[in-house]
Amino acid sequence: MNTASSSKVVTNVCAGRSINSYLAAVLLLFLSLGITTTRAQAIVTDDRGVTTRLATPPQRVITLLPSLTETVCALGQCARLVGIDRYSNWPAQVTTLPTLGGGMDPNIEAILALKPDVVFTAASARTAERLEALGLKVIALETRTHADAKRLLDKVAQTLSVDAGVTQQLWDSIDDGVFAAARNLPVSTRQLRVYIEVNAAPFGAGPHSFIGETLARLGAQNILQAETDAFPRMNPEFVIRAQPDLIMISERDVAAMLTRPGWSNMAAIKGNRICAFVTTDQDILVRPGPRLPQAARIMADCLKRFAS
Repeated sequence: MNTASSSKVVTNVCAGRSINSYLAAVLLLFLSLGITTTRAQAIVTDDRGVTTRLATPPQRVITLLPSLTETVCALGQCARLVGIDRYSNWPAQVTTLPTLGGGMDPNIEAILALKPDVVFTAASARTAERLEALGLKVIALETRTHADAKRLLDKVAQTLSVDAGVTQQLWDSIDDGVFAAARNLPVSTRQLRVYIEVNAAPFGAGPHSFIGETLARLGAQNILQAETDAFPRMNPEFVIRAQPDLIMISERDVAAMLTRPGWSNMAAIKGNRICAFVTTDQDILVRPGPRLPQAARIMADCLKRFAS
């Protein structure tokens, strides 16, 4: 595709949005509550099956995954954070905290220097064992589905001794927000066959991922129905053969997509049926946490544009 055509596709960008007022109100409610219990000890079993005992609610907390950072804050416990991973950028107040590398390449020395009471990380990052060997308490969690997001919320709340009633209210508001995003979509949305690319490797969002589950709740079809992995690495030829009606992709990955052999001739690309999400929206879409309702709204707005 020539430069002019590429520019035309790139301009079809789902504009950045301010936080949905409904979600913002819910978040402010829980940030203001910050309720904790007075129980003396928390016993938490993480997604590795490792049990951690905390004699008192941890006051110095490190998160090494954006969805974990956002969950801590949605529970009203942002003030306990003393360090975050390099990708955490929401809510805005966390951007002043020390950044400690990523889940795959944490800055061990900097983490130790902060003397955390507990470190939250991804189970798949293989960071937990390294930190535990140095005497730190680590809760490793993994999130691929909506059910996983609920479990992660519960585990973080349990670790921080947040009242169970607050936690359930927060989850109910998240679930209701996803439902609300689907409420006003036209019936024709059900006919849309969608390809969602989560990065340029390329990896897609399968039906068993939280992104795929959100798409299903919005009523659209995922071209990756046969995939069992949450985020399978895609054969570009498969996507060409599948001929999706609509492509959802990060704005930063559009240029790479257009260079793939045969892709410029796909009907969705020739017809400019692409939602190329700006970075702030893409961050929301790929983080399974308290902003799931906003992710659903971003996807719903895209679907609405192309539902006939």
